Amino acid sequence: MTMGALAPPAAFAAARPDSVQKDLNTLVHTDGVPAALASVQGRDGRTRTHTAGVGDLATGAKVPRDGQVRIGSNTKTFTAVVVLQLVGEGKIGLDAPVDTYLPGLVRGDGIDGRRITVRQLLQQNSGLPNYSKYLSDDIRYYDPRELLDLALQHEADFAPGAKWAYSNTNYLVAGLIIQKVTGRPLAEEIDRRVIKRIGLRHTYFPSPGEVTIRERHPTGYYQDSAGAPLVDATEWDPSWAWAAGQLVSTNSDLNRFFTALLAGRLLPKAQLDQMRTTVPADYPFPAGARYGLGIVSTPLSCGGVYWGHGGSMTGYETRGGATEDGRAADIAVTIQPSQATKERMDSVVDTALCR
Repeated sequence: MTMGALAPPAAFAAARPDSVQKDLNTLVHTDGVPAALASVQGRDGRTRTHTAGVGDLATGAKVPRDGQVRIGSNTKTFTAVVVLQLVGEGKIGLDAPVDTYLPGLVRGDGIDGRRITVRQLLQQNSGLPNYSKYLSDDIRYYDPRELLDLALQHEADFAPGAKWAYSNTNYLVAGLIIQKVTGRPLAEEIDRRVIKRIGLRHTYFPSPGEVTIRERHPTGYYQDSAGAPLVDATEWDPSWAWAAGQLVSTNSDLNRFFTALLAGRLLPKAQLDQMRTTVPADYPFPAGARYGLGIVSTPLSCGGVYWGHGGSMTGYETRGGATEDGRAADIAVTIQPSQATKERMDSVVDTALCR
């Protein structure tokens, strides 16, 4: 793992408060997202929040400042933290095979849980096929084992450790390991070990069958294709994402989470070092990104990197992370956007952390 030099201390102080706002306005007016929200935290801990667009297209309601959104694959970092806490407690071995914890469960064409390690799950190089590619359009509750069965109907993408490829199935299996080792539901472990521990007051794992978002939130939209009508997708069942993407949070809570994680408040140094040992990553991450154990390092234009994950979930997209020195920024929009818009969101994060 290589780390570049951090931005000079004056970098955040020089930021113009309206630069992020201008960029959010562009996301709305040029990219056509219904709403955009941002939270930017400086080294001094001060937070600025920004909004643009309309919170509900049907009513014209304002975008709630720091409203709750579905944070998608940022959930993977929470799941990875719990696994690594259990590693630190001696209850899970990073290089132990999956079969140690889920004997005989992970089997298929080219798939063998005796040959896949816990580390390979978290690092996205297990070769497990991505179950979400094979989901139907049926909007309903999914049990995690049902999702695993769907993945195991398909051939392995590659031999364990042979290459890197993003797969939600890796974190599905990691969540099942957490439940087997602790004897408690994944949601309870994430809540107890992460959310309550660092005081994330607006973050929660939806209960089975829970489709509403509990606090103030912008409406999330689904668009079948470019130019198609926008459909209200706010209350679509999120269970298909489970350990890979089911959490609800706010931009500010995500900033608090990644800042606390980098500061060593969630993991012992040995496990945090393992988490930040990275390999090259490609889609769906920006150029130059590297994937650790459930966390991504992304180069900054002003030097150094920021650590985060990002997430895409029906109705919402989030991008952002934190730096070693306590800067943090997170951006959310209320639709799953095009790749070009995702890249623009990444540039907003860069602007927030560098200028």
